[in-house]
Amino acid sequence: MEINSLSLSSHRLPIMPKLSSSGAPQQPNKIIWWRSEKVAFGGMDSSVDCASSVQNSSRKKMFRQSDRIFNDMKLDGYMPKQTTLCVLMLYYTENGLFPQAQLIWEQLLNSSFVPSVQFVSKLFDAYAKHGKFKEVINFIRYADMRSFSILPDVYSLAVFCFGREGQLELMEDMAKEMASRGFYICSRTANAFLLYCSIFGSLKEMENAYGRLKKSKFLLKEETIRAMASAYIRERKFYELGVFLRDVGLGRKTVGNLLWNLMLLSYAANFKMKSLQREFLNMVESGFRPDITTFNIRALAFSRMALFWDLHLSIEHMVHEKVTPDLVTFGCVVDAYLDRRLGRNLDFALNKMNSNDSPQLLTDPIVYEAMGKGDFQMSSEAFFEFQTQRPWTYRTLILKYLKKHYRRNQIFWNY
Repeated sequence: MEINSLSLSSHRLPIMPKLSSSGAPQQPNKIIWWRSEKVAFGGMDSSVDCASSVQNSSRKKMFRQSDRIFNDMKLDGYMPKQTTLCVLMLYYTENGLFPQAQLIWEQLLNSSFVPSVQFVSKLFDAYAKHGKFKEVINFIRYADMRSFSILPDVYSLAVFCFGREGQLELMEDMAKEMASRGFYICSRTANAFLLYCSIFGSLKEMENAYGRLKKSKFLLKEETIRAMASAYIRERKFYELGVFLRDVGLGRKTVGNLLWNLMLLSYAANFKMKSLQREFLNMVESGFRPDITTFNIRALAFSRMALFWDLHLSIEHMVHEKVTPDLVTFGCVVDAYLDRRLGRNLDFALNKMNSNDSPQLLTDPIVYEAMGKGDFQMSSEAFFEFQTQRPWTYRTLILKYLKKHYRRNQIFWNY
């Protein structure tokens, strides 16, 4: 029974509106109910479908209204349909009303209840929200006992549920049980398993999961690659990051420049400039076009190493490739010159860049995880919080930062 099939059956007869004292018919209630007695309407066994009303009450967090609707149905002898029971169970579970949810669950057990994948997904999310992981396992046992056709999907949803909450042991148990039952583990589930191991687990757990994924010949998705790269960066394991990227294959074009940018980042973070330049040339020769993140990775390394000539050449290369500089690029130039007390030469460095453009931040955030943010970028982001009538430009940000920079060592005496 699909949870979203909330439309009423066309062959059922609504109760006729009562007549008021004036003789005019009253407006019928929006909730259309039918008697459960078979003698009510020609022997038909009818049931109540008021799932939409209960859903609306749930969205508004109107606990008493939903309870009143359901209790009135039982007192008046009406039978709720399975869609209504499903919505009520989700409503109770999401709001932590587990005794009420248990009563609904028992009614569903006594009927020919066949859950949909959508219902199971929402139910698992509600259980996980309150840390009721045992209830997730109990539902899997029930689905196994009833031999539901959606059992493989239920296992996959459990892997996602436990993984999102950082319950790696439970996620591991579900994956092993799923494999032992002979169910096919799809690429999406395998990638999710590796993704959550990367986020919540150790490097060893992540690498073990990656080894199993590689044996199954599944293709890594972009979000999984990012999660693994972030795990290596957190531990400052840049050599291992490079080994991983080469194992994935730098020639993959389905993820854009991500793999090459991460490879350049692994060298830039350790300031291995010769290797950085060599890999950049290999990237271009392999048919990949550098983007703003590619150029800014190099610019950050050149700026921190005070390699002004290389920094200028990189900016000229950006102009040639028609790649627009962003806030990180301007920050590399400003920080490099001010750190070496060359602020008077800053105009010469900015000639190749349009300082009157509106500031924008286009660099992949994973770069900051490895190399951090420069002083100019952090100062500019703080200025963005102030609302001004005149829009910000790179020039106005630089002027304000210069004023702040030159006054930072001054001492103001308060007499």
